[in-house]
Amino acid sequence: MAGNVSLLTGVRRLFYLVTPNETSFRDVSDVPNYTRESVPSFMLFVAIELTISLIKGDKKMRINDGVTSMSAGLFSRLPLYLMRTVELGSYVWVFEKFCVYELAWDSAWTWWLAFLAVDLGYYWFHRLAHEVNIMWAAHQVHHSSEDYNLTTALRQSVLQKYTSWMFYLPLALFIPPSVFLVHQQFNILFQFWIHTEYVKSLGPLEYILNTPSHHRVHHGRNPYCIDKNYAGTLIVWDRLFGTFQAEDETVVYGLTHPVGTFEPFKIQFCHLHYMWGRFKEEKGLANKLSVIFKGPGWERGKPRLGNIEDIPKVCYPVEKYSSCVPPWCGLYICIHFFIIIQLNQQIAASYRVLPVTFVLLSEVFVLLSLTSFGRLFDNSDYSPLLELFRCVLFLTADLILGVLGYQDLKSRPLAMRFVQYWYITSVVIWIVRQVTFYSGRLEKNKQM
Repeated sequence: MAGNVSLLTGVRRLFYLVTPNETSFRDVSDVPNYTRESVPSFMLFVAIELTISLIKGDKKMRINDGVTSMSAGLFSRLPLYLMRTVELGSYVWVFEKFCVYELAWDSAWTWWLAFLAVDLGYYWFHRLAHEVNIMWAAHQVHHSSEDYNLTTALRQSVLQKYTSWMFYLPLALFIPPSVFLVHQQFNILFQFWIHTEYVKSLGPLEYILNTPSHHRVHHGRNPYCIDKNYAGTLIVWDRLFGTFQAEDETVVYGLTHPVGTFEPFKIQFCHLHYMWGRFKEEKGLANKLSVIFKGPGWERGKPRLGNIEDIPKVCYPVEKYSSCVPPWCGLYICIHFFIIIQLNQQIAASYRVLPVTFVLLSEVFVLLSLTSFGRLFDNSDYSPLLELFRCVLFLTADLILGVLGYQDLKSRPLAMRFVQYWYITSVVIWIVRQVTFYSGRLEKNKQM
Protein backbone atom coordinates (compact mmCIF):
# COMPACT_ATOMS: atom_id res chain seq x y z
CA MET A 1 0.00 0.00 0.00
CA ALA A 2 1.10 3.56 -0.64
CA GLY A 3 1.15 4.36 3.06
CA ASN A 4 3.89 1.75 3.67
CA VAL A 5 6.30 3.38 1.20
CA SER A 6 8.78 5.80 2.75
CA LEU A 7 9.08 9.27 1.31
CA LEU A 8 12.72 8.63 0.37
CA THR A 9 11.77 5.45 -1.49
CA GLY A 10 9.03 7.29 -3.36
CA VAL A 11 11.46 10.02 -4.40
CA ARG A 12 14.08 7.49 -5.55
CA ARG A 13 11.49 5.83 -7.77
CA LEU A 14 10.71 9.12 -9.53
CA PHE A 15 14.35 9.40 -10.56
CA TYR A 16 14.73 5.71 -11.54
CA LEU A 17 17.21 5.37 -8.64
CA VAL A 18 16.34 1.75 -7.94
CA THR A 19 18.31 -1.48 -8.13
CA PRO A 20 17.53 -4.81 -9.84
CA ASN A 21 17.46 -6.60 -6.49
CA GLU A 22 14.69 -4.44 -5.02
CA THR A 23 12.58 -4.25 -8.19
CA SER A 24 12.65 -7.79 -9.60
CA PHE A 25 9.63 -10.06 -9.17
CA ARG A 26 8.70 -13.55 -10.31
CA ASP A 27 5.04 -12.88 -11.06
CA VAL A 28 3.12 -9.88 -12.41
CA SER A 29 0.84 -10.01 -9.38
CA ASP A 30 3.86 -9.33 -7.15
CA VAL A 31 4.81 -6.09 -8.93
CA PRO A 32 3.74 -3.05 -6.87
CA ASN A 33 1.55 -0.38 -8.39
CA TYR A 34 4.39 2.11 -8.39
CA THR A 35 2.28 4.75 -10.10
CA ARG A 36 -0.40 4.78 -7.40
CA GLU A 37 2.19 4.60 -4.64
CA SER A 38 3.91 7.67 -6.13
CA VAL A 39 0.85 9.94 -5.76
CA PRO A 40 2.07 11.35 -2.40
CA SER A 41 5.45 12.12 -3.99
CA PHE A 42 3.70 13.78 -6.93
CA MET A 43 1.70 15.98 -4.59
CA LEU A 44 4.79 16.85 -2.51
CA PHE A 45 6.79 18.01 -5.51
CA VAL A 46 3.81 19.89 -6.97
CA ALA A 47 3.41 21.68 -3.62
CA ILE A 48 7.13 22.56 -3.57
CA GLU A 49 7.01 23.92 -7.12
CA LEU A 50 3.83 25.87 -6.36
CA THR A 51 5.51 27.39 -3.30
CA ILE A 52 8.52 28.44 -5.39
CA SER A 53 6.23 29.96 -8.01
CA LEU A 54 4.28 31.91 -5.38
CA ILE A 55 7.47 33.22 -3.77
CA LYS A 56 8.87 34.27 -7.15
CA GLY A 57 5.52 35.57 -8.37
CA ASP A 58 6.34 34.30 -11.85
CA LYS A 59 2.93 32.69 -12.54
CA LYS A 60 4.55 29.52 -13.85
CA MET A 61 1.81 27.59 -12.03
CA ARG A 62 -1.80 28.68 -12.52
CA ILE A 63 -4.54 27.08 -10.44
CA ASN A 64 -6.94 26.65 -13.36
CA ASP A 65 -4.37 25.01 -15.64
CA GLY A 66 -2.89 22.90 -12.83
CA VAL A 67 -6.24 21.50 -11.71
CA THR A 68 -7.09 20.79 -15.35
CA SER A 69 -3.85 18.85 -15.82
CA MET A 70 -4.40 16.77 -12.70
CA SER A 71 -8.02 16.22 -13.76
CA ALA A 72 -6.77 14.73 -17.03
CA GLY A 73 -4.53 12.43 -14.99
CA LEU A 74 -7.51 11.19 -12.97
CA PHE A 75 -9.57 10.87 -16.15
CA SER A 76 -6.92 8.69 -17.79
CA ARG A 77 -6.79 6.23 -14.89
CA LEU A 78 -10.51 5.58 -14.47
CA PRO A 79 -10.88 2.77 -17.09
CA LEU A 80 -8.19 0.78 -15.28
CA TYR A 81 -10.59 0.15 -12.40
CA LEU A 82 -13.01 -1.75 -14.65
CA MET A 83 -10.73 -3.61 -17.08
CA ARG A 84 -7.26 -5.05 -17.37
CA THR A 85 -4.74 -2.76 -19.01
CA VAL A 86 -4.32 -3.31 -22.74
CA GLU A 87 -0.55 -2.97 -22.52
CA LEU A 88 -0.12 -5.65 -19.88
CA GLY A 89 -2.85 -7.96 -21.17
CA SER A 90 -1.50 -8.04 -24.72
CA TYR A 91 2.06 -8.41 -23.47
CA VAL A 92 1.19 -11.40 -21.27
CA TRP A 93 -0.71 -13.05 -24.14
CA VAL A 94 2.22 -12.73 -26.57
CA PHE A 95 4.67 -13.91 -23.90
CA GLU A 96 2.60 -17.01 -23.11
CA LYS A 97 1.98 -17.88 -26.79
CA PHE A 98 5.11 -16.86 -28.64
CA CYS A 99 8.02 -16.47 -26.22
CA VAL A 100 11.21 -17.56 -28.03
CA TYR A 101 13.50 -17.67 -25.02
CA GLU A 102 12.53 -16.68 -21.49
CA LEU A 103 15.20 -14.64 -19.79
CA ALA A 104 15.61 -15.10 -16.06
CA TRP A 105 13.34 -12.76 -14.12
CA ASP A 106 15.88 -12.39 -11.28
CA SER A 107 18.93 -11.63 -13.45
CA ALA A 108 20.49 -8.18 -13.37
CA TRP A 109 21.27 -8.62 -17.07
CA THR A 110 17.55 -9.08 -17.81
CA TRP A 111 16.75 -6.01 -15.72
CA TRP A 112 19.18 -3.79 -17.63
CA LEU A 113 18.16 -5.19 -21.00
CA ALA A 114 14.52 -4.46 -20.16
CA PHE A 115 15.49 -0.94 -19.10
CA LEU A 116 16.98 -0.24 -22.53
CA ALA A 117 14.32 -2.11 -24.52
CA VAL A 118 11.36 -0.44 -22.80
CA ASP A 119 12.96 2.96 -23.25
CA LEU A 120 13.56 2.29 -26.96
CA GLY A 121 9.97 1.08 -27.34
CA TYR A 122 8.76 4.25 -25.69
CA TYR A 123 10.84 6.40 -28.04
CA TRP A 124 9.21 4.86 -31.13
CA PHE A 125 5.73 4.96 -29.65
CA HIS A 126 6.21 8.61 -28.69
CA ARG A 127 7.61 9.53 -32.08
CA LEU A 128 4.72 7.96 -33.96
CA ALA A 129 2.28 9.54 -31.50
CA HIS A 130 3.38 12.83 -33.08
CA GLU A 131 3.65 11.56 -36.65
CA VAL A 132 0.40 9.56 -37.00
CA ASN A 133 -2.75 11.64 -36.69
CA ILE A 134 -4.94 9.02 -35.00
CA MET A 135 -2.25 8.52 -32.36
CA TRP A 136 -1.78 12.27 -32.01
CA ALA A 137 -5.52 12.55 -31.28
CA ALA A 138 -4.77 10.83 -27.99
CA HIS A 139 -1.32 12.24 -27.26
CA GLN A 140 -2.28 15.88 -27.89
CA VAL A 141 -3.93 15.90 -24.47
CA HIS A 142 -0.51 15.88 -22.84
CA HIS A 143 0.58 18.87 -24.94
CA SER A 144 -2.57 20.94 -24.46
CA SER A 145 -1.32 22.80 -21.39
CA GLU A 146 0.06 26.28 -22.07
CA ASP A 147 2.05 26.03 -18.83
CA TYR A 148 5.03 23.79 -18.21
CA ASN A 149 5.29 22.51 -14.68
CA LEU A 150 4.98 19.28 -12.72
CA THR A 151 1.21 19.20 -13.06
CA THR A 152 1.69 19.09 -16.85
CA ALA A 153 3.28 15.66 -16.42
CA LEU A 154 -0.02 14.41 -15.00
CA ARG A 155 -2.06 15.67 -17.99
CA GLN A 156 -2.55 12.29 -19.69
CA SER A 157 -4.91 10.86 -22.30
CA VAL A 158 -7.54 8.25 -21.54
CA LEU A 159 -7.02 6.86 -25.07
CA GLN A 160 -3.22 6.75 -25.31
CA LYS A 161 -2.81 3.32 -23.73
CA TYR A 162 -4.82 1.88 -26.61
CA THR A 163 -2.15 2.92 -29.11
CA SER A 164 1.06 2.42 -27.13
CA TRP A 165 0.76 -1.30 -26.30
CA MET A 166 1.95 -2.63 -29.67
CA PHE A 167 5.38 -1.02 -29.42
CA TYR A 168 6.36 -3.22 -26.49
CA LEU A 169 5.21 -6.57 -27.89
CA PRO A 170 8.63 -7.56 -29.39
CA LEU A 171 10.00 -7.55 -25.85
CA ALA A 172 7.52 -10.29 -24.92
CA LEU A 173 9.50 -12.74 -27.05
CA PHE A 174 12.21 -12.73 -24.37
CA ILE A 175 11.46 -10.56 -21.31
CA PRO A 176 9.08 -11.83 -18.58
CA PRO A 177 5.95 -9.71 -18.04
CA SER A 178 6.88 -8.89 -14.45
CA VAL A 179 10.18 -7.34 -15.55
CA PHE A 180 8.46 -5.42 -18.35
CA LEU A 181 5.80 -4.07 -15.98
CA VAL A 182 8.43 -2.74 -13.57
CA HIS A 183 10.25 -0.77 -16.26
CA GLN A 184 7.09 0.33 -18.02
CA GLN A 185 6.09 2.08 -14.78
CA PHE A 186 9.51 3.52 -13.95
CA ASN A 187 9.94 4.83 -17.49
CA ILE A 188 6.78 6.91 -17.04
CA LEU A 189 7.59 7.94 -13.46
CA PHE A 190 11.00 9.27 -14.55
CA GLN A 191 9.25 11.66 -16.92
CA PHE A 192 7.38 13.36 -14.08
CA TRP A 193 10.22 15.46 -12.69
CA ILE A 194 11.48 16.71 -16.07
CA HIS A 195 8.32 18.81 -16.49
CA THR A 196 9.68 21.93 -14.83
CA GLU A 197 11.21 25.27 -15.79
CA TYR A 198 13.17 25.60 -12.55
CA VAL A 199 15.92 23.10 -13.50
CA LYS A 200 18.00 24.73 -16.22
CA SER A 201 20.81 22.28 -17.00
CA LEU A 202 22.28 19.05 -15.62
CA GLY A 203 25.71 19.51 -17.16
CA PRO A 204 27.27 16.37 -18.68
CA LEU A 205 24.10 14.36 -17.98
CA GLU A 206 22.43 16.37 -20.76
CA TYR A 207 24.29 14.15 -23.26
CA ILE A 208 22.78 10.95 -21.85
CA LEU A 209 19.52 11.57 -20.00
CA ASN A 210 16.26 13.18 -20.96
CA THR A 211 16.30 16.35 -18.89
CA PRO A 212 13.98 19.29 -18.19
CA SER A 213 15.83 21.32 -20.83
CA HIS A 214 15.36 18.66 -23.51
CA HIS A 215 11.74 18.06 -22.62
CA ARG A 216 10.91 21.77 -22.59
CA VAL A 217 11.82 21.76 -26.27
CA HIS A 218 9.53 18.79 -26.85
CA HIS A 219 6.59 20.68 -25.33
CA GLY A 220 7.26 23.86 -27.28
CA ARG A 221 5.14 25.17 -30.13
CA ASN A 222 7.95 27.27 -31.55
CA PRO A 223 8.72 26.02 -35.07
CA TYR A 224 12.19 24.84 -34.00
CA CYS A 225 10.63 22.65 -31.28
CA ILE A 226 8.16 20.71 -33.43
CA ASP A 227 8.68 16.92 -33.57
CA LYS A 228 11.84 16.90 -31.46
CA ASN A 229 13.15 15.12 -28.34
CA TYR A 230 10.90 12.06 -28.00
CA ALA A 231 13.03 10.41 -25.32
CA GLY A 232 11.62 8.77 -22.23
CA THR A 233 14.65 8.28 -20.00
CA LEU A 234 17.65 8.34 -22.37
CA ILE A 235 18.14 11.21 -24.83
CA VAL A 236 20.63 9.04 -26.75
CA TRP A 237 17.77 7.67 -28.90
CA ASP A 238 17.02 11.16 -30.23
CA ARG A 239 20.69 11.76 -30.91
CA LEU A 240 20.91 8.40 -32.68
CA PHE A 241 17.78 8.77 -34.83
CA GLY A 242 18.15 12.45 -35.73
CA THR A 243 15.34 13.99 -33.69
CA PHE A 244 17.42 15.84 -31.08
CA GLN A 245 17.13 19.58 -30.62
CA ALA A 246 18.88 21.61 -27.92
CA GLU A 247 16.98 24.36 -26.13
CA ASP A 248 17.49 27.68 -27.87
CA GLU A 249 15.08 30.62 -27.90
CA THR A 250 12.46 30.97 -25.16
CA VAL A 251 10.04 28.07 -25.44
CA VAL A 252 6.31 28.77 -25.77
CA TYR A 253 4.26 25.80 -24.60
CA GLY A 254 1.08 24.16 -25.77
CA LEU A 255 -0.55 23.18 -29.03
CA THR A 256 0.08 25.17 -32.20
CA HIS A 257 -3.67 25.84 -32.17
CA PRO A 258 -4.57 26.12 -28.45
CA VAL A 259 -7.72 24.30 -27.40
CA GLY A 260 -9.01 27.24 -25.32
CA THR A 261 -10.87 25.46 -22.52
CA PHE A 262 -10.44 23.81 -19.14
CA GLU A 263 -13.28 21.34 -19.77
CA PRO A 264 -11.86 17.79 -19.58
CA PHE A 265 -13.98 16.06 -22.22
CA LYS A 266 -13.14 18.65 -24.86
CA ILE A 267 -9.45 18.43 -24.00
CA GLN A 268 -9.53 14.64 -24.29
CA PHE A 269 -11.53 14.32 -27.50
CA CYS A 270 -11.33 17.62 -29.42
CA HIS A 271 -8.81 16.36 -31.98
CA LEU A 272 -10.91 13.30 -32.75
CA HIS A 273 -13.81 15.65 -33.46
CA TYR A 274 -11.57 17.73 -35.73
CA MET A 275 -10.35 14.60 -37.53
CA TRP A 276 -13.89 13.40 -38.11
CA GLY A 277 -14.73 16.70 -39.75
CA ARG A 278 -11.69 16.50 -42.03
CA PHE A 279 -12.39 12.84 -42.82
CA LYS A 280 -15.90 13.68 -44.04
CA GLU A 281 -14.65 16.61 -46.12
CA GLU A 282 -11.87 14.73 -47.95
CA LYS A 283 -12.68 13.11 -51.28
CA GLY A 284 -11.34 9.66 -52.16
CA LEU A 285 -10.29 6.76 -49.98
CA ALA A 286 -6.57 7.60 -50.17
CA ASN A 287 -7.12 11.10 -48.82
CA LYS A 288 -9.47 9.89 -46.09
CA LEU A 289 -6.90 7.33 -44.94
CA SER A 290 -4.23 10.04 -45.05
CA VAL A 291 -6.26 12.06 -42.53
CA ILE A 292 -6.01 9.10 -40.17
CA PHE A 293 -2.51 7.78 -40.73
CA LYS A 294 -0.39 10.72 -41.88
CA GLY A 295 0.79 13.54 -39.68
CA PRO A 296 -1.44 16.12 -37.97
CA GLY A 297 -0.10 18.78 -40.36
CA TRP A 298 -0.78 16.84 -43.56
CA GLU A 299 -2.92 18.37 -46.28
CA ARG A 300 -3.36 17.41 -49.93
CA GLY A 301 -0.23 18.23 -51.92
CA LYS A 302 1.99 18.38 -48.84
CA PRO A 303 4.53 15.92 -47.34
CA ARG A 304 3.41 13.21 -44.91
CA LEU A 305 4.13 15.38 -41.87
CA GLY A 306 3.15 18.68 -43.48
CA ASN A 307 5.42 21.71 -43.89
CA ILE A 308 7.22 23.22 -40.94
CA GLU A 309 6.60 26.61 -42.58
CA ASP A 310 2.90 26.17 -41.80
CA ILE A 311 3.53 26.21 -38.05
CA PRO A 312 2.28 29.54 -36.64
CA LYS A 313 5.06 31.80 -35.43
CA VAL A 314 4.93 32.62 -31.73
CA CYS A 315 4.34 36.21 -30.76
CA TYR A 316 5.64 37.79 -27.57
CA PRO A 317 4.23 38.51 -25.07
CA VAL A 318 2.26 35.27 -25.19
CA GLU A 319 -1.43 35.43 -24.33
CA LYS A 320 -2.47 32.27 -22.52
CA TYR A 321 -6.07 31.12 -22.36
CA SER A 322 -7.70 32.01 -19.07
CA SER A 323 -11.00 33.22 -17.71
CA CYS A 324 -11.90 35.60 -14.94
CA VAL A 325 -13.15 33.70 -11.91
CA PRO A 326 -13.07 35.23 -8.41
CA PRO A 327 -10.41 33.98 -5.96
CA TRP A 328 -13.04 32.38 -3.72
CA CYS A 329 -14.17 30.21 -6.64
CA GLY A 330 -10.62 29.02 -7.29
CA LEU A 331 -10.26 28.08 -3.61
CA TYR A 332 -13.67 26.40 -3.67
CA ILE A 333 -12.67 24.24 -6.66
CA CYS A 334 -9.33 23.32 -5.06
CA ILE A 335 -11.04 22.06 -1.89
CA HIS A 336 -13.53 19.99 -3.86
CA PHE A 337 -10.80 18.73 -6.17
CA PHE A 338 -8.77 17.54 -3.16
CA ILE A 339 -11.84 15.62 -1.96
CA ILE A 340 -12.21 13.99 -5.39
CA ILE A 341 -8.53 12.99 -5.34
CA GLN A 342 -9.10 11.25 -2.00
CA LEU A 343 -12.20 9.50 -3.35
CA ASN A 344 -10.24 8.35 -6.38
CA GLN A 345 -7.42 7.06 -4.18
CA GLN A 346 -9.92 5.01 -2.16
CA ILE A 347 -11.35 3.54 -5.37
CA ALA A 348 -7.85 2.75 -6.62
CA ALA A 349 -6.98 0.97 -3.39
CA SER A 350 -10.20 -1.07 -3.13
CA TYR A 351 -11.73 -1.48 -6.60
CA ARG A 352 -10.93 -5.21 -6.74
CA VAL A 353 -13.18 -5.94 -3.74
CA LEU A 354 -15.89 -3.33 -4.33
CA PRO A 355 -19.07 -4.11 -6.31
CA VAL A 356 -18.62 -3.23 -9.98
CA THR A 357 -21.76 -1.09 -9.93
CA PHE A 358 -20.40 0.97 -7.02
CA VAL A 359 -17.07 1.48 -8.80
CA LEU A 360 -18.83 2.49 -12.02
CA LEU A 361 -21.12 4.99 -10.29
CA SER A 362 -18.15 6.41 -8.38
CA GLU A 363 -16.29 6.90 -11.66
CA VAL A 364 -19.31 8.66 -13.16
CA PHE A 365 -19.36 11.02 -10.19
CA VAL A 366 -15.63 11.71 -10.55
CA LEU A 367 -16.11 12.53 -14.25
CA LEU A 368 -19.08 14.75 -13.45
CA SER A 369 -16.98 16.56 -10.85
CA LEU A 370 -14.04 17.12 -13.20
CA THR A 371 -16.42 18.43 -15.86
CA SER A 372 -18.05 20.80 -13.40
CA PHE A 373 -14.68 22.15 -12.22
CA GLY A 374 -13.57 22.73 -15.81
CA ARG A 375 -16.74 24.60 -16.67
CA LEU A 376 -16.44 26.72 -13.54
CA PHE A 377 -12.91 27.67 -14.60
CA ASP A 378 -14.23 28.42 -18.10
CA ASN A 379 -16.88 30.62 -16.47
CA SER A 380 -19.52 29.01 -18.68
CA ASP A 381 -23.15 30.10 -18.31
CA TYR A 382 -24.57 26.90 -16.83
CA SER A 383 -21.62 25.94 -14.62
CA PRO A 384 -23.30 27.11 -11.36
CA LEU A 385 -26.36 24.95 -12.05
CA LEU A 386 -24.16 21.97 -12.93
CA GLU A 387 -22.18 22.38 -9.72
CA LEU A 388 -25.37 22.72 -7.66
CA PHE A 389 -26.67 19.51 -9.23
CA ARG A 390 -23.37 17.73 -8.49
CA CYS A 391 -23.40 18.71 -4.83
CA VAL A 392 -27.05 17.72 -4.39
CA LEU A 393 -26.30 14.40 -6.10
CA PHE A 394 -23.47 13.71 -3.66
CA LEU A 395 -25.60 14.45 -0.61
CA THR A 396 -28.45 12.31 -1.98
CA ALA A 397 -26.11 9.36 -2.60
CA ASP A 398 -24.58 9.85 0.85
CA LEU A 399 -28.05 9.75 2.44
CA ILE A 400 -29.10 6.65 0.48
CA LEU A 401 -25.94 4.79 1.50
CA GLY A 402 -26.66 5.64 5.12
CA VAL A 403 -30.29 4.51 4.91
CA LEU A 404 -29.25 1.24 3.27
CA GLY A 405 -26.80 0.61 6.07
CA TYR A 406 -23.56 0.89 4.09
CA GLN A 407 -22.22 3.47 6.53
CA ASP A 408 -23.03 4.64 10.02
CA LEU A 409 -23.67 8.36 9.70
CA LYS A 410 -23.26 8.96 13.44
CA SER A 411 -19.93 7.18 13.90
CA ARG A 412 -18.25 8.26 10.65
CA PRO A 413 -14.72 9.75 10.87
CA LEU A 414 -14.22 13.46 11.34
CA ALA A 415 -12.89 13.84 7.78
CA MET A 416 -16.06 12.33 6.34
CA ARG A 417 -18.23 14.59 8.48
CA PHE A 418 -16.25 17.58 7.17
CA VAL A 419 -16.90 16.43 3.60
CA GLN A 420 -20.62 16.14 4.30
CA TYR A 421 -20.80 19.60 5.91
CA TRP A 422 -18.72 21.09 3.09
CA TYR A 423 -21.13 19.74 0.47
CA ILE A 424 -24.09 21.09 2.43
CA THR A 425 -22.37 24.48 2.59
CA SER A 426 -21.67 24.25 -1.15
CA VAL A 427 -25.35 23.65 -1.91
CA VAL A 428 -26.26 26.73 0.13
CA ILE A 429 -23.61 28.80 -1.69
CA TRP A 430 -24.93 27.93 -5.14
CA ILE A 431 -28.58 28.29 -4.21
CA VAL A 432 -27.89 31.78 -2.82
CA ARG A 433 -25.87 32.73 -5.89
CA GLN A 434 -28.55 31.47 -8.27
CA VAL A 435 -31.33 33.27 -6.39
CA THR A 436 -29.24 36.45 -6.37
CA PHE A 437 -28.45 36.10 -10.08
CA TYR A 438 -32.03 35.55 -11.21
CA SER A 439 -33.36 38.22 -8.85
CA GLY A 440 -30.92 40.70 -10.35
CA ARG A 441 -31.90 39.70 -13.87
CA LEU A 442 -35.61 40.03 -13.02
CA GLU A 443 -35.04 43.47 -11.51
CA LYS A 444 -33.08 44.55 -14.55
CA ASN A 445 -35.88 43.40 -16.88
CA LYS A 446 -38.44 45.40 -14.87
CA GLN A 447 -36.37 48.54 -15.30
CA MET A 448 -36.21 48.14 -19.09
